[in-house]
Amino acid sequence: MRPIRVTVWGENRHEQVEPRVAEIYPDGMHNAIRRGIEHWLGEQAAVTTATLDDPEHGLTEEVLAGTDVLTWWGHVAHAEVSDEVVDRVHRHVLSGMGLVVLHSGHWSKIFTKLMGTTCTLRWRSANDRELVWTVNPAHPIARGIPHPIEIPAQEMYGEQFDIPAPDELIFISSFTGGEVFRSGCTFRRGNGKIFYFSPGDQDYPVYHHPDVLHVIANGVEWAVGDRSRRELPTLLRYEMGDFFNGHGYRGALHNKENSQ
Repeated sequence: MRPIRVTVWGENRHEQVEPRVAEIYPDGMHNAIRRGIEHWLGEQAAVTTATLDDPEHGLTEEVLAGTDVLTWWGHVAHAEVSDEVVDRVHRHVLSGMGLVVLHSGHWSKIFTKLMGTTCTLRWRSANDRELVWTVNPAHPIARGIPHPIEIPAQEMYGEQFDIPAPDELIFISSFTGGEVFRSGCTFRRGNGKIFYFSPGDQDYPVYHHPDVLHVIANGVEWAVGDRSRRELPTLLRYEMGDFFNGHGYRGALHNKENSQ
């Protein structure tokens, strides 16, 4: 069986302009995430990276067609992501590509498009301690994860988190100020599976935390769809008793004309 083909997408802007972030992630957060997935999945995954400043943000039709799971981290440059590329990623997710959205990717164009809500939340960047509590220990993404994960320094994310009700809630985080947050959620859109996981602000070394990286790797493994096909859900007409051979549909008037 071939490895899971993973593309780790990173905005890669903080690392270029902020010395503190560059010190924590000298070759970018995307490479820290890549190494974590490679560590936890080993030969089960073939991992590549792409960044905002690559041509077409590194997410060409060819790259996406060869990606089983895409991970996404963005923050300060959501608006710079091309709508054409967002539409392309959206189509591939609906067709069966897995998507793992990380931390401030909650406000990315692709996540808000898939959720259909503002995806806003409460936040505070004040060196909080985060505890990530497992509320669904039987879920594959929680496999091997300690209860709780302790992250000594992290940005606070709190409720209300304006997302649709998740299909599955796996983790809830609590913070120094008493806030709580739905920090690990899954969704299904079309034929694709989506995992949102919040720990990972650029100002803290969260993507060097082995348990956080383990969750991301588990999320990648869970998000893989049916790799034998990549197709959008399609409206087809079926004759009585014919369960397998759907016919194309181009609109009510067109079909009405053909039936006369």
